[in-house]
Amino acid sequence: MATDVVSKKTQVKTKRKRPRWLIPYLFILLGGILFGSLQTASEATSSNEFCQSCHVHPHATLSWKQGPHFDTRSGVVVGCVDCHLPPKGEFVHYTEKVRTGARDVYGTLFTNTDEINWAEKRGRDYAISHVFESACLNCHQNLFPRDISQKGLDAHLHYEAKAAELHCLNCHIDVGHFRPERSNSTSTTASGNSTGALFTEATKVESFENFTEKIPGTNVSFEMIAIPEGAFQIGSAPNASGFQKDEGPQRAIELSRFWMSKIEVSWDEYMAFYNQTVTEGRSGDQVNARSGNGVAVSTGPTPPYGNPDQGWGRGKRPAITMTHYAAQRYCEWLSEVTGKQYRLPTEAEWEYACRANSTGDYFFPGTPADFQPAGFWVGLFSEPSNEIGKYTNFRGNSGNQTALPEDVQANGFGLLHMLGNVREFCSDWYHPTTYQDYPGGMTIYNPTGPVSGNNYVIRGGSYKSTPIDLRISRRDFTREADWQKTDPQMPKSLWWYSDCTDVGFRVVCEYSVTEK
Repeated sequence: MATDVVSKKTQVKTKRKRPRWLIPYLFILLGGILFGSLQTASEATSSNEFCQSCHVHPHATLSWKQGPHFDTRSGVVVGCVDCHLPPKGEFVHYTEKVRTGARDVYGTLFTNTDEINWAEKRGRDYAISHVFESACLNCHQNLFPRDISQKGLDAHLHYEAKAAELHCLNCHIDVGHFRPERSNSTSTTASGNSTGALFTEATKVESFENFTEKIPGTNVSFEMIAIPEGAFQIGSAPNASGFQKDEGPQRAIELSRFWMSKIEVSWDEYMAFYNQTVTEGRSGDQVNARSGNGVAVSTGPTPPYGNPDQGWGRGKRPAITMTHYAAQRYCEWLSEVTGKQYRLPTEAEWEYACRANSTGDYFFPGTPADFQPAGFWVGLFSEPSNEIGKYTNFRGNSGNQTALPEDVQANGFGLLHMLGNVREFCSDWYHPTTYQDYPGGMTIYNPTGPVSGNNYVIRGGSYKSTPIDLRISRRDFTREADWQKTDPQMPKSLWWYSDCTDVGFRVVCEYSVTEK
């Protein structure tokens, strides 16, 4: 009996023992099975066909097949995940795959694809957020191959020096999804008017009224609107929607009469200047001689890199990507060929012309809250007003590109696109305390801003702007360094911005007292 009891105790003890050395192997086995399953699932969901089953971008597949990543010299086809995910083997590859996959599934199931702004999705800012630079460098490990051009060499040296600020897509935006219209160089032909006849002389102006200017030696003309003398309050009140400190305090301003161009300087107009002056400068990338006093001098604009109109078209669309310096030189040239005094508007002239005797946030009825309401119930029981879209080309209706003049209605003076479309250069230096520096309690006549500065004023908002940034009193300024990050030239181009596509300008013609 005792023996049986001992045997049972021994059996009990034996049953309670575990082969602990097996546990790590079980975890390894389970981990291997899990990893293998994940790897299989990852491979299955990494094919181009699988990506295309969710993505409904109308241009994605075709533009990819037209680009150099599909038809490579080595015969290797670069697929979707090669660019839009970090390199395989890195843990972040799988976390990003889960994140982007969840986003794409949600978009496929719940997003109305007809309302997606595809033009915005094709822009550089958006593309950079969806292409991993580590993926670019994983394939392109040698940035200085033997057959690299001098232009490429300069660009890659610049990239290495500014690696913290630049992305490969700053220059190579079209290699993944090719857009041939963006790659065309500057055309040397301005379309002009439909008659094709060349003007032999500028328009003679004998009274202060609207007139159509003719550019001699071209078939290009543009309308100038007579802006009467008047007084207004520049800036905005501290309790105004979206008020910024540099918009106040308000000051009483009085201006003499002047003419302002009805639309922003168009590609037709700017190309007339380009065609007549580009041959006077060096045909290379940069004309930037320095005079004895250190001031930059140049005889004419140089050709830009790529297509400055971004493939949106030219004609009457606003000319963009030229520098403030180039805009000033255009005004000087226009003055010379027409015999009138053209220049950029002062900040006060710009705001007065934009207001057209209005006193609100815009020259049309409404406030930012009407066009950009906020709150939980918006979209469920209320919709923002569409009134702003009648007068402006802004973020809500632009398709992320510039528009033609006929797409909007004019303000009270007859000017088009004073708000939206492109931000506009003014002649004033920018300073955040400009209005504070003007004397209070008195009227200021024809102010021209600070006597010096580092940046110039720009006004009016653009096709990228929200309603609150389209307010008439909203001030902005040039950012030369940021707008020329991609430009590898030393010194930077005098004529073109490499990284700014929403700034243009319009011109003012001074009224002469000798005119009746």
